[in-house]
Amino acid sequence: MKLILMLQQSNKRLTVNDIAEEFNVSRRTVFRDFNSLSEMNVPVTWDKYKGYGIMRGYKIPPLMFTSKELATIMVGLNFVKSQVDQTMVEDAKGVELKIKEVLPDDLKKFMESLENRTVVDPFLNYGPEKKEGGNWYLVSTAASENKQLEFSYRSKSTGEITERKIDPYLLVFYRDHWNVIGWSHKRDDFRNFMLDRMSDIKISDQKFDRKPDIDVEGLIFRFDGESHLIRVDVSDSALRRFKSNLPTKIIRQKEIKPNLFRIEFEFDNLDFINKWLLQFSTEIKVHGPEDLIEKRNDILKKMMDEIK
Repeated sequence: MKLILMLQQSNKRLTVNDIAEEFNVSRRTVFRDFNSLSEMNVPVTWDKYKGYGIMRGYKIPPLMFTSKELATIMVGLNFVKSQVDQTMVEDAKGVELKIKEVLPDDLKKFMESLENRTVVDPFLNYGPEKKEGGNWYLVSTAASENKQLEFSYRSKSTGEITERKIDPYLLVFYRDHWNVIGWSHKRDDFRNFMLDRMSDIKISDQKFDRKPDIDVEGLIFRFDGESHLIRVDVSDSALRRFKSNLPTKIIRQKEIKPNLFRIEFEFDNLDFINKWLLQFSTEIKVHGPEDLIEKRNDILKKMMDEIK
């Protein structure tokens, strides 16, 4: 293993004498080790004027996991397998099988034991039916290579399908779906696109230059339309849950009395945030804007009317 790493990491080809001196062994031992590597199908190359190297692009199989590293990988794979995107679930299972194939027996048993004893996000894992969530891999490839994306996009409100071209900047996972944030050639501005409403996705040969002053946080929390300043009071018992699940960034937080906090944030879709806030029942109180208070009263009234 050390010989493989040495050949991979060296900036120049190595002679047998270089290797023998590094490991304090004889030339005969070095030749014997090269024969062993050849039997393992490691692509060692040789040039009579320069020496030995390894074919560019050769990767060492991930055989050397510690039990802690393996546990970390299992938590990550279980998180991916709990998501609603069926494609990601299948991809995670494939990765898991490949890892098991190269593990020694003791670590394989440890991995299988963890698999049956570690559950991440059980409500999502055992809850909604899995669905196709869009071609996240194709989108991420375009973003990493700075290539434009062309696709058909279905409007959520009207169902209308339009042709789009974007410069993809960021792939973002929002709990149950993937979004791509990119520069829209149609709108001449940044826009969010849900992957499960994108079809006929193609990576263009056309490359784009990333804007140097773009902030990742700014891209995630920007709004495509008019935003509203929302003010709510949140009890201490719900504060952590509120902050960890709030689908935007908190602007201000202040303790206004013991165990009660005033939270301010901006959001563009009042109907969505109104329904989202209802999960906190009496643990919050909405102070503004007035349109949101009216929507809150309307939906509560409808709920009461249905009971009657």
